[in-house]
Amino acid sequence: MIPMIHQLSIAGLQEKLARREVSAKEATEACLSQIKRVDSEIHAFISYDESDALRQAADADKLLAQGNLAGHPLLGVPIAIKDVLSVKGHPLNCCSKILGKFVSPYDATVIARLRKAGAIIFGRLNMDEFAMGSSTENSAFGTTRNPWDTSRIPGGSSGGSAAAVAADECFAALGSDTGGSIRQPAALCGCVGVKPTYGRVSRFGLVAFASSLDQIGPFTKTVKDSALLLETISGQDSHDSTSVPQPVPQYTRNLEGGIKGLKLGIAKEYMVGGLDPEVNNLVQKAIRQLESLGAEIVEVSLPHTDYAVATYYIVATAEASSNLARFDGIRYGARQDGADPMELYSNTRGLGFGPEVKRRIILGTYVLSSGYYDAYYLRAQKVRTLIRNDFLNAFQKVDAIITPTTPTPAFKVGEKSDDPLKMYLSDIFTISCNLAGIPGISLPCGFTSNPKLPVGLQILGQPFGEETMLRIAHTYEQANSWHLERALK
Repeated sequence: MIPMIHQLSIAGLQEKLARREVSAKEATEACLSQIKRVDSEIHAFISYDESDALRQAADADKLLAQGNLAGHPLLGVPIAIKDVLSVKGHPLNCCSKILGKFVSPYDATVIARLRKAGAIIFGRLNMDEFAMGSSTENSAFGTTRNPWDTSRIPGGSSGGSAAAVAADECFAALGSDTGGSIRQPAALCGCVGVKPTYGRVSRFGLVAFASSLDQIGPFTKTVKDSALLLETISGQDSHDSTSVPQPVPQYTRNLEGGIKGLKLGIAKEYMVGGLDPEVNNLVQKAIRQLESLGAEIVEVSLPHTDYAVATYYIVATAEASSNLARFDGIRYGARQDGADPMELYSNTRGLGFGPEVKRRIILGTYVLSSGYYDAYYLRAQKVRTLIRNDFLNAFQKVDAIITPTTPTPAFKVGEKSDDPLKMYLSDIFTISCNLAGIPGISLPCGFTSNPKLPVGLQILGQPFGEETMLRIAHTYEQANSWHLERALK
């Protein structure tokens, strides 16, 4: 079956744009039509500006007509944005009430780089409020649904980004990953999601959740598309002191060549008892296939894995409590008046923040408080170092590590809402990657039987080893057809 325009990958769209078989306007209209057709049920988008998107498409078509493709690797490609990234002139809410009708006054660095590459930037995508959650149920704008089964969650916090790509409402999307918020929803929605090495992509213009953990990355339909987007948004940025002056490889040119001779690690600590049998079976099949494609499978140990979730929820909440102190109703966003500044702060934050954000602020304030700082936050930072060292030691033996992305397929809406701890364990396989600052990718490795739900394979790379990680992922993807399956017919 010949795919319709909105079902194409970026690479497929680019071929048609270059041959003038499709215009940027037609590609954008195809996305907008799909949004109007399906998004009332999926609710991936919280807003979009149709006229602005079509204006950008018209500009792209002028360049395409001139054959002016040099330096514009994403010319005419519509890309949607998680509501935690600044886009000049667009609303920026972080899916929270507290920001009210705030409009971003500038572009994030990643947005500026996408614009320079010729991309069409449109739409704000739903997410867990301030990126705090694993299901996109914690949004002030309502719950996003999984396109494969709308009774189920799409994952989080970038659930809107994953659902929009899986539902073919855009050709790609940007999200952010603090503890798995790109990889987990990518796995649950059956698309590709990349969390880069910490420092590979500028965080300027990303509303901070946990500054030492956050990274921006792409959601796409194929590994090749992710490689192209990552190549576009990566690189040092003078606006972000944590961005690293590492040269950015040409990821798209280095996808071929296979994986013969590469050593892939299997961490025994990741094959836990709570792993869903079908997820385990599909991941084991993927490992055997990677071996048949020429890789050598090596068992490795990450002995401090058991401490990752506890460590993460101390470090992340501590940083969140500090970062979210700026939302006070004084300088911007919504305000609830009070008799004095203290009452104003209390009223604004009490009504503006949702329950999960309040929970994390309270926990973070507690672990940073006098008398508990050493017992919790300082100790967590020491354990974080041990977790990073586990990975560095493993990478002396292997080129990458293979794990499941999630312990289960997508669960039902509301299934874990009353049990925060059970919800936090949804990220058990993704959290360590952020604590260690290494890159990770999730890509489809099959589907459960009844109901049919996507399962994700996670590949963790060496620090700044995205090139090898992407090549492994591409080699596996091209040997299968999971990425060709469509959530919506």
